[in-house]
Amino acid sequence: MKFYLAPLEGITTYTYRQTQHEYFGGFEKYFTPFISATSHLHLKNKDANDIAPKNNEGLYVVPQILANTPETLLWAMKECKRLGYHEVNLNLGCPSPTVVTKHKGAGLLEDLGYLNEFLERVFKMKDDDIDLSIKTRIGFEDDDHVKELMHLYNRYPISELIIHPRTMTDRYKKPVRLDDFRTCLEESTHKIIYNGNILDVASYEDFIKQFPEIDTIMIGRGCIADPDLVRQLETGDMIDVNQLEEFLMVLFDRYKVRIDGVRNTLMKMKELWFYLQTLFIFEKRDLKKILKAKTEEDYKYAVHHFLQVSRLDERKLRDLPFR
Repeated sequence: MKFYLAPLEGITTYTYRQTQHEYFGGFEKYFTPFISATSHLHLKNKDANDIAPKNNEGLYVVPQILANTPETLLWAMKECKRLGYHEVNLNLGCPSPTVVTKHKGAGLLEDLGYLNEFLERVFKMKDDDIDLSIKTRIGFEDDDHVKELMHLYNRYPISELIIHPRTMTDRYKKPVRLDDFRTCLEESTHKIIYNGNILDVASYEDFIKQFPEIDTIMIGRGCIADPDLVRQLETGDMIDVNQLEEFLMVLFDRYKVRIDGVRNTLMKMKELWFYLQTLFIFEKRDLKKILKAKTEEDYKYAVHHFLQVSRLDERKLRDLPFR
């Protein structure tokens, strides 16, 4: 089985990708949080830094693009090609209202006629030496057009089709629609990558029993909760707590340099703990010490203490708050 790291906005930046790869790895490809291609044809500084080759050495990185016109996507592809990339990914999956209302991400699934025109122009005009993969949901408000959507994609030489089997309105709360995913497999002529709720060994084993033909899976939130998840899926071993602590301390130090100081770094690390806490059985007061820390020293001491007095939850991510 091959694994891809899914993009999570604000989390899987180049600092996180580098550090996860150094300490745990396991991913064939790392997809960047989306770059929003605008009519101004200009990359924001944070986007330019995130895909800069110097910040992604040693990793196979795929820039992910948000675009609502062929022209902006084609421009972004040329920029990525100029930087040395040979593959970009079109995001047709983000369900965020601020994205969807701009007819980007999963918003493009609302009008399949326009989506067809969009892709037709892109594949007619794009350079031959850069691949375009697509990450998609299975519909906008319902799953009535799954077959139509797959047949639409079949018209174009998409390098890989990554399917998250939820609709836009499902967001992340409703269960993944595995019956619809089966339909996608039956109707698509493309190589299909699965994405959605692979969070632990149990969910992984259940999925591959149902879909043994799938050989590549994209994982997002499960990896943020357990950065060593791929090894666990392959071996069944739990994460090494000492290695996790070193990973978190190094990640803190790198963020401190790259995102302008301790305060912003604390906010970033506390965001990660929303996911990381699910690895453990713990006393709430120990987690609160992490979440309320206001200095680097207090934070690092609180993390060390938490990891020493808590224990890994062998049920492991069965009832996640973000599932």
